[in-house]
Amino acid sequence: MKKTAVRFDPFKVEQEEWKRQQRKERYKKALTICSPIFVLLLWEFLSRTALIDPRFFPPPFEILKTFLAMGMSGELFSHIWISLYRIFAGFLLGVIPGVIIGLLMGLYSPVRHFISPLVMALMPIPTLALLPLIIILFGIGDMSKVVTIAGSVFFPVVINTAAGVLNIDAIYLDVAKNYGAGSKEYFFKIALPGSLPVMLEGIQMGQAIALLTIVAAEMMGATSGIGYLIWTSYKAFLLKEMFVGLILISFFGYLFSLGLRMLQKKLIPWR
Repeated sequence: MKKTAVRFDPFKVEQEEWKRQQRKERYKKALTICSPIFVLLLWEFLSRTALIDPRFFPPPFEILKTFLAMGMSGELFSHIWISLYRIFAGFLLGVIPGVIIGLLMGLYSPVRHFISPLVMALMPIPTLALLPLIIILFGIGDMSKVVTIAGSVFFPVVINTAAGVLNIDAIYLDVAKNYGAGSKEYFFKIALPGSLPVMLEGIQMGQAIALLTIVAAEMMGATSGIGYLIWTSYKAFLLKEMFVGLILISFFGYLFSLGLRMLQKKLIPWR
């Protein structure tokens, strides 16, 4: 019998591969959604059946009702807005000088040798340990919280930015030098884009540290904010309100991380 030749269709193969990739992406997204839902359902079941103490771990549905009640009263949103203001202001105050100084450290050896000892000496000191001094200098208002967050964010950003510049392939610097690039071109055309991958990792780390710092700072010296809500609720044994604050911090951490990852895809799509 004569065999029928199978015609190879590259377009069809490419389409099948695209469909496989789409199914894989949908599967990954389903896992991302299912994991927190599973934890919440398990928590609800264990609390309702008293397998875990509902006084210390109230059911998520009861926490949701408390969240809605606090939102309707307006109490919750006042804490949210003030914390978000402090987080964003402190984050920018730490990131902007961190990026600039990190780029200068990476580009210029004298700057690196002058600033590196200061960074290495100050970085191990927890910013929260300096909070009493910061409160003395800036008062108990918002500025002390903003400065505390900025101090925590600054160090991972400056170190990662400097490392990103130092890891740029020397051939790019040589080409720029051969074409007579000035300091401005080095800064904006070589150092900044070349250090972006490592720099953005430092910024990602900085946003996580900012959330950790704001909670602790508001617990120690504040009269408003999510950290203040968590601490005062704990002291009054209002654990549903405390969990509302904890879940809010978790939610904002996920949201900020997602936003930075999307920014990373836009700025460095090759990564």
